[in-house]
Amino acid sequence: MAEGAVHLFRCRVYYEDTDLAGVVYYANYLKFIERARTEWAREAGIDQGRLRAEQGVVFAARRVEADYLAPARFDDLLEVRTVPEGGSGARLVLVQEVWRESERLFAARVTLVAMDGAGRPRRIPAGMRGGSG
Repeated sequence: MAEGAVHLFRCRVYYEDTDLAGVVYYANYLKFIERARTEWAREAGIDQGRLRAEQGVVFAARRVEADYLAPARFDDLLEVRTVPEGGSGARLVLVQEVWRESERLFAARVTLVAMDGAGRPRRIPAGMRGGSG
């Protein structure tokens, strides 16, 4: 997926996603953006299971900078927007935001790294880096 291209992923807030106050529990935003990254990779033509089996490459979140801006609530329909920001070799930076209609609820900057089974850096496939590098 080209750098700057926006990927959209929609998800519904279920009862299990909320806390006693009836709002989305803070850690669940990380689950929402993780699901969106999986779909983003899939749509970029990256089969993560096959990549692991054939090349031994797996991905890990190295850093997440997150801002919780407004609460999502039970039954809200959310949209996660993922935009590749850049990266190099074994590192990829994505900007991810969670929206409810026109209201931004959550914003994160996520640094992913590619590595082998022993934790050594590996190059990120070109399709995930916008075809460059």
